[in-house]
Amino acid sequence: MPENEDVEKHAGQTSEQKPLGFAALSSLMASDGDQELLIFRKFDELSARNLLYMQCELLSIEERLKRCDRKVSSSGNMDLEEAAETWEVMVEQAKDGRAEAKEMMELIQELRVKIKEYHEALDMESRIARLHPPDRRVLRVAQNELWGGPLDGDGRKRNPIVGGKTKDYLDTENDVVSLRTPVETDPLSRMLRAIWPGKEEVSRDGLSHITRFNERSIPIAVALINIVVAIILLVGPITSMSFVNSRTSILGMICAFTVAFALSVGLMTNAKRAEIFAGSAA
Repeated sequence: MPENEDVEKHAGQTSEQKPLGFAALSSLMASDGDQELLIFRKFDELSARNLLYMQCELLSIEERLKRCDRKVSSSGNMDLEEAAETWEVMVEQAKDGRAEAKEMMELIQELRVKIKEYHEALDMESRIARLHPPDRRVLRVAQNELWGGPLDGDGRKRNPIVGGKTKDYLDTENDVVSLRTPVETDPLSRMLRAIWPGKEEVSRDGLSHITRFNERSIPIAVALINIVVAIILLVGPITSMSFVNSRTSILGMICAFTVAFALSVGLMTNAKRAEIFAGSAA
C-alpha cells in the first residue's frame, strides 16, 4: 500500500509540473488570446547585410555577362555572334561542348537562381518592414515575463525563463516586431486599455500582476462612446440655441460646440490635423 501511494503521489506531482525553458516561453506566447505576446526580433542589420551580399553576387554576374558580350562583339567569330543572337544556337553549341556557349549557359543558369533569391529576399524584407512594433505596454509585459521580473539595479536579469542569447532578444526594443495586426491607437482607446477591468494574473516574479481582457471589447466601447458624443454634439447645439435669444450667447455656444467637436475628433479618432481642421470648418 505505501508503495502504491508513493507512486500515485509522484505521478500527480509529475502531471502538475510546469514547462521549462522554450516550452514555457512558447506556452506563455500562445496563452494570450489576442496574440499580443508574439513579439520577435526582425534583425534589420543582418537583413540589410544579407541583401548587400546577394546584391554583390548579382553585380559580379552582371560584370561577367558584360565581359562575355564584349568578347563576342570584338571576336569577329560568326559562330559566337550567331549564338549571341539566337537562343537555340547557343543551347546547341553548349551541348556540343563549345567553351564560350557553355560558359554563357552556366552564367545564365546562375543568374536565374541568384536573381530569384534576391527578389524573394527583397519582397520578404519589404513585407517585414511593414510590420508594426509592439505596443509599449505589451512589450513591458513580455520583458517582465522573459526576464523573471524587472531588471536589477545593475541591469542583470533576475530569473530569465530561457538562457543563452535568447534571454536578451527583447533588449533591442527598436528591432522587434509584433505579428499581431495593430489595434486602434487613438487616445480614447489607449486610455480605455489602461483602465479596462480584466482577469488579473500573477507574473513569474510573484510580485507584478498582468491584467488580461478581451481586446474586442475596446472597439465596442469606443464605438458606443462615439455614438453618444455624436448625438450630443448634433442635438445639443440645436436644442440649446432654441432657449437663447442673445446674439452674443449664440456666438459663444457656436464656439464652444466647435471646440468640443474638434476635441472629440482629435481624442476619439485617428484623424490627422488636416482632417480635424476640415471637419471643424465644415
